[in-house]
This record gives sequence, C-alpha cells and structure tokens, in this order.
Amino acid sequence: MSRDTTTFAPDEIDYNTSKNETFQNVLQARLARRSLLRGAVGSAAAAVFGSVGLSACGGGDDEISPLPPTTKPLDKLGFAAVAKSLADAVVVPAGYTASVIYALGDPLSASTSAYKNDGTDGDFENRAGDHHDGMEYFGLSADGKPDVRGSERGLLVMNHEATSHAGNERASAFVHANGGTNTLPRPAAEVDREVPLHGVSVVEVKKTGAAFGYVKDSAFNRRITPLTPVALSGAAAGSSLMKTKYSADGKAGRGTLNNCGTGATPWGTTLTGEENWAGYFTRAAADDAARGNDKSVASLKRYGRNQGAASRHGWETGGADDKYARWDISKKGASADGSDDYRNELNTFGYLVEIDPYSKTSAIKKRTTLGRFAHESAAFSKLVDGKPLAVYMGDDSRGEYIYKFVSAANWSAADANPADRIATGDKYLDAGKLYVAKFNADGGGEWIELSINNTAIKNASNYSFADQADVVVNARLAADAVGATKMDRPEWCASHPVTGEVYFTLTNNSARTLATVDAANPRFYEDTKGSSTKQSGNVNGHIIRLAETAEATGTAFKWDVYLFGAEAGADKGMVNLSSLTEDQDMSSPDGLWFSRATGLCWIQTDDGAYTDKTNCMMLAGIPGTVGDGAKKTLAYSGKSVDTYVGKAPTADTLKRFLVGPVDCEITGCAETPDGKALFVNIQHPGESISSATVADPSKYLSHWPGNAGYGAGGANARPRSATIVITKNDGGVIGS
Repeated sequence: MSRDTTTFAPDEIDYNTSKNETFQNVLQARLARRSLLRGAVGSAAAAVFGSVGLSACGGGDDEISPLPPTTKPLDKLGFAAVAKSLADAVVVPAGYTASVIYALGDPLSASTSAYKNDGTDGDFENRAGDHHDGMEYFGLSADGKPDVRGSERGLLVMNHEATSHAGNERASAFVHANGGTNTLPRPAAEVDREVPLHGVSVVEVKKTGAAFGYVKDSAFNRRITPLTPVALSGAAAGSSLMKTKYSADGKAGRGTLNNCGTGATPWGTTLTGEENWAGYFTRAAADDAARGNDKSVASLKRYGRNQGAASRHGWETGGADDKYARWDISKKGASADGSDDYRNELNTFGYLVEIDPYSKTSAIKKRTTLGRFAHESAAFSKLVDGKPLAVYMGDDSRGEYIYKFVSAANWSAADANPADRIATGDKYLDAGKLYVAKFNADGGGEWIELSINNTAIKNASNYSFADQADVVVNARLAADAVGATKMDRPEWCASHPVTGEVYFTLTNNSARTLATVDAANPRFYEDTKGSSTKQSGNVNGHIIRLAETAEATGTAFKWDVYLFGAEAGADKGMVNLSSLTEDQDMSSPDGLWFSRATGLCWIQTDDGAYTDKTNCMMLAGIPGTVGDGAKKTLAYSGKSVDTYVGKAPTADTLKRFLVGPVDCEITGCAETPDGKALFVNIQHPGESISSATVADPSKYLSHWPGNAGYGAGGANARPRSATIVITKNDGGVIGS
C-alpha cells in the first residue's frame, strides 16, 4: 500500500479489463434522487508526544458481540483534537500517553538476542517481522486461559505486510548492514533474512502496574512466515488448480504473505487477509507458450502476473533449493496437473487465513470458499442465533469489487467458546455462498451469487469455469462475468457494533477525470503538493457504507457515502463536501475499525497527497446511519453533478486523535475489552531510503522509534515499524 507518487503500487494498478459498470456511474444517478449520510465528526486541541513513536496500517473489524456491561457507546468525543504535524514523533491528545511496546526485530524468546538494529541481526523466525499492519487482541485470564474480558493480559495477533525498500529496489535496506543487493542473483543469506520479515506474529502483552509491555519469553509467542506449513481448506482444497511440487494432492501450502487486514471470528480466532501476494512471483518471458496459452494464462493476467513480470525481491534467484524455486511460477515440468513444478503456486495465495492465537498445534487454514483476491480485512455481521452469519470483504485494487460470504451453517451461541476453535471455523467458513456486490442507481443494491450454477458463470465468455473450485480461485473473473460493480480500491471494511451497517474505505483514485465524474465519485480536482507536484482526480478518497434491507444473509442492500476526505481549506462546494475543519481534515482513508467498548469508528490514513502538510493520522468518529444526508450539486464547466453528502461533522462527532512520524502509514487497531488501552501500528516510518545511502543516518527521513527512546540507535537509529499502546492518564476509557 505504497504512497509513492511516481510509481503505482500493486493495489493501484487496474487489472480489471471487464466492461462492468463502475461504482461512480451507478452512484451518480442514485444520489441525485435520495439522501446520503450524516458524517459524524468533531474537533479539539492537541499535544505532541515526542518521547515514544508509533506506526500503523489499517484495521479490521472484530465479531459483533454485545458491548461489555462496564462500558457504553459514546455520544460525544471527549478529547481535544490533535493538530496536523510533520514532526518525527507520535502525537496524541493532551491527557493521553503513547508507548512503544513491540517493534521490528524484537525477540520472541528468551534465547533470542536483543535487536541491534544495525543490519547484522538474523533469526527473524524468532523476532518481530516488518510493516506491522492489521491486528486483533485476544484476552487471557491471570492463569493464561482464554478470557474474552481479559484486559490486563492478552495476545496480539499481528500482520507483517511487507518490508521497506525504496522505489524499484529489491533489497530491504534497513535489515542489511550494507543496504542489501539489488542486482540478480540475490544472495541466499539476504533472501533468508527477508522472507521471515513477512507473515504474522502472535505475541503476549501484559499490564504491569499502569504500563503495558510485551512478554519476551511467553509460551504463546510465535511467528508464522511464508514458509510455515498451512492447510488449504474449503471449496478449492484438493483441486487440480492447487497441485504443486510441494503438495501433489493440492491440500497443503506454505505460509502466508503480504498480510494486510484482519478480522476476529466470533469463536476466538483471527482471519488475516493476503493482499498483494502476486508481485512476489515471477514468470518466464515465454511462459504463455509453455502453458499452451491455456486458460491459466487468462487467470494469471487477471491477477497481475504477465509473462516476463519481475518479482518484487528476486527471491527466486537465491539458489537451487525448493524454498527459492517456488517463487518462479513458470511451467517447467512435464506433468499435466502441475505436481512437478510451481506453475500453480500463485493459486495457493490470496485468501483469508484462519489462525488460532491460543494454540501452536492447531492447523493454520486458508479458507478458500471465501474467494481469492487482494483481501484486506474481514467484517462479520451481527450474530443471530439460528441464522447463518455473513463475512464482508474488499478487493484492494482499482476497479475491483466488494464481496460477501454467507455460511451454510446457522450460528449457535454455544460456538462462541468452543473446545476446538479451528474445527468451528471448518463449520462456518468451509461451506456457504460467495456473493459479489452490484450497486444500483436507486440507492439499492444486490448480492449476486458466484456459483458454478449461475448461468452467467457457467456460460462465461471471459473464462471457462470447470467447477466451484475454479469459481472461488478465480473469483475476480467470476465477478466480471456476472456484471459486478467496479469500485475504487475497496480497502478495509468494518461493521458498526450496534447497527450492523458495514463501512468500506475507498482510498483515492488518481485516474478520475472530469469526463468520468458521477454522483458517487463526483469530485475531479487538481491539487499541488509542495511547490510543484501536480495531483488530480479523486485525490483524497471517501468512505461508503451499506445496510442490508432485511437480514445479513439476504441478497438486497441499500447504500450511501459516509464521508469525503479533503483539506479543510478546499472549496466546500466542489472538494470539501463534508465541510471538514482543520481539526478533522484528512486524505486517503485506509484502515477502519469499530470499538465494541465505545462504538467509536477509528479511521486511519495511508496518504501521499497531503503529506506536505501533515504525516499520516488516525481520527475518531461517531457516524450516523445509511440515508441520513442531503443533496449537493457540483457545477463544473459545462457539466453538473448531483451528489449526497452527510451532515457536516461537529467537534463532538469527528476529531483527529493521532498523527504519526515521518513517511509512515497508520494501520491496525485493537483494544482491551474494557476500552482503556488502544493498540495501534505505525508502519514503515522513513521507508523511502535507498540501499546506497543506508550507511548515512543523516539521509534517513525518520529515526523513529529510536529517537523516542525505544531500542538501539537513539537519535541516529534506523527506523522500525512498531506497535504502540495508548492509554488515558486518568485511567479512563479511550475517547471519553
């Protein structure tokens, strides 16, 4: 989820060449007729936190359960808004404290050495990975048993999405003493260091006195990396599309990769989303012909792997060992099913992966029935005993879709605390129906089932589907075939803990033009970043939401636009449609998470458009409901566009809560059940550094969190992704 303005990140590239309608087209006609939302937001004053820094990346929604009886939804934000900041520090409101507790390289066992942060550290299988992202908190009792109300001891399950490298460089500069090798072949020792920087951490955190810290020698601590054995589960398990040299029966895979958002299941496990995995693999320049130009070529291209495409890090060149060979997905073997090479390896990535945080021995399962695409987070519907449950998902790339899965099994409250959590996941996530959203112009929408029995899929002209396994593995192609609505990079999604309405961030769209503006994406404007960088399109992004018209398991919904990102000083008639103030303005909403303790909506940014004025940030909001807004008309030269904008936020309903250090993304959000400790991730501070200048600390854009007193290096430290914990100085509930 790079913010580089000179090159496209993988999620900013449009691989969808279908002629399906865009979200903008249908939203225009619809919003001209009915009202939208009420953007609930507010404002206040701020204090800079310079003694400890933080880093973050979006957040996913937990299961929807009743609010703990010791807390209640807030109807007013009680803190003073934080001002915009360009400081290399974490800024939180007056009366709050932020502390770093877990950073890149921190050891996860008593026998692992302290992190030197000079590029000489190894053993990353037993250390915190890089690019901390989505995370979930799972409570523990004092004696180490699962406890949904455990607020002084718990487990953080945290994604490590990627690793920092500048522009088109291959090496992760900060973890190599000399910045690493950017030519091919890559040294095996460098590859072996970079691979386990990715994946997932399970780490115990504990409150001692008034402060939280991570427990270095906890028996719960572990890393899950791209080499950890996993099981393929659900509709595609055992399919010929999943057979590889590693798993001839197509039922197993290795690891998880480019993990972005998360979602906590109602039975106490984590779902972690695999997002931009395709870029880690390469194909030979003549691979289309080697495959006989069969239908696998169409699939590979739809998922962003053209023949001759270079891999992100060149890991395939590390040596002859199988752990390097897997990154080359060219057809090399003679088998008909791919069991003698890695031509199908790409098909084993792109899923929601289920992990039991409490058990090191339980299987890790990729839930294939929920579809294969660039997964962000997973948001569950409100639970109704005796009814199926729904899981909402977004595909983070320009022109992609919003999905929903409905379980075949009916929810049973007894499954909230099962003896075998992964077996419970089998029950609810391996069988059910996968849907894709089509947004209608009248403010309604329909969920279209992606089934091999759907005539549009069975007789599709864009791809020849063989069975349901083929449908879920190639969910993008199936969604193309049924005419789903193209969206602008659906990022995180989250469910309101009271209303059950589902919110999706649409981060931005630099491809928006005056010719394509419409009611749902009504803004086309130019903006100058700094003194000379020109930006245009829907520069600052927006947030949409939907409400099921009956049950979450139904096929009809209504929708509107919740909030438009914008600079406070921008034209309120054409750009700043939500009338954001200096205490509320933002750009590129990405992470999105609802607190079950307070009902607050936390909005996190991954921005490159407004970073001449402020580093990335996190805001707290109290939103309204679908359909609570009013119409506005945008008058362009020779063209008018009607849209509907929520009621202008107030200082009580939307405020900036946090600003991060330089060159970071704020992402990942979790809290203790009592709402008194908020965990946030600071991702890739100062990532824009080349290997050639890694030896010169004066060239670093950020030195956080070393400059805040955490870890080795001090004021000249190499920057590190890290998790912070935020508490209120009076011991109260966050946001009150």
